[in-house]
Amino acid sequence: MLVECLADTRQLDFMVALGTHPPLSEQELCGLVGLTTDQYQQRYSHVRLLNHQWDNPAALTELGVIGDDQLRELCGPAWHHSLGGDVPVNLNRAVLDYDQILIVGPCFPHEVVGISGGAKYLFPGISGPELINRFHWLGALITTMKIIGIKDTPVRDIIHQAAELVPTPLNLLALVVMEDGLAGMFIGDHLEAWDAAARLSQETHIRILDHPVSRVLSWCPPMYDELWTGAKAMYKLEPAVAEGGELVIYAPHLDTVSVTHGRYIYDLGYHVLPWFLRDWSRFADYPTSVIAHSTHVKGVGKVSDGVEQPRIQVTLSSRISREDCETLNLGYRDPATLDLRDWRERDDTLFVPKAGEILYRVKDDPGAGAL
Repeated sequence: MLVECLADTRQLDFMVALGTHPPLSEQELCGLVGLTTDQYQQRYSHVRLLNHQWDNPAALTELGVIGDDQLRELCGPAWHHSLGGDVPVNLNRAVLDYDQILIVGPCFPHEVVGISGGAKYLFPGISGPELINRFHWLGALITTMKIIGIKDTPVRDIIHQAAELVPTPLNLLALVVMEDGLAGMFIGDHLEAWDAAARLSQETHIRILDHPVSRVLSWCPPMYDELWTGAKAMYKLEPAVAEGGELVIYAPHLDTVSVTHGRYIYDLGYHVLPWFLRDWSRFADYPTSVIAHSTHVKGVGKVSDGVEQPRIQVTLSSRISREDCETLNLGYRDPATLDLRDWRERDDTLFVPKAGEILYRVKDDPGAGAL
């Protein structure tokens, strides 16, 4: 539709906001936008489908810097010395080759920024590793329980601050989608369109429970092909679990933790935030985006007398082995032996058949308020 509407442009290209995810093949790029490879090579041969390259310095350009003092102010009470120093704002240099940038994508509750979409598709979508790491680490310091589903957050403030450095005019086509269709679409200035879409997402994508539940089976759909993304089945359900309860990520298709970051995750394991902060010097050389992911998956908790005490038990039921789960510091259940009827029919259990998009919270949850 966009190709048809913008047929009079000199050049129209699409770049996938991969962040640190692996590049897509031509077939995968075509599948993402709903084309066959034949259609792409023939009818749409004038349009380019591009991968972002976050780890290729030659593909990036520095637009400016967010200074240490400004960063401290934006972070507010969540500031930690590990965030310190000026942050270079590096973005895919292709943004300088165009007269207009149109961001296209949905808004959902998000574990790092609060509500996804908008300029997040630039930062971290097509940005460099410096901002990607700071972005995720700040979200972890605030914690998923406090930030997810909140519209105005320190992480969002940093994204919008970075977006001010982009010299190319920005517009946004923001979608608020449900499984059965479109709840809303907002087009225009990227700040105004995102603001409207984020508000509708809060109305559309958050379910409020009267009471927390002791057990959750969160069924991770096949579109999440590694735990790095499939852990959304944890993030969106964590606030609904009672203290001491269990959340099972049921993903019988999933056999990979992370193609890009797996070596770090297996080395670190999954732990609560205080586990890392109590002896930060041990972990300071690891990518903070990976440490952030570790804390997101394990959930909130504390360390008492050197013993880690997570608020809930997180169990992985996938093709990742029991031995690997032990290495990763996660619980294990064999998906072949899981009786789904038991999880569907008990009153103390929440069964979510397609997890990862809808956020579940509990009524009067203090974490559901503004930061």
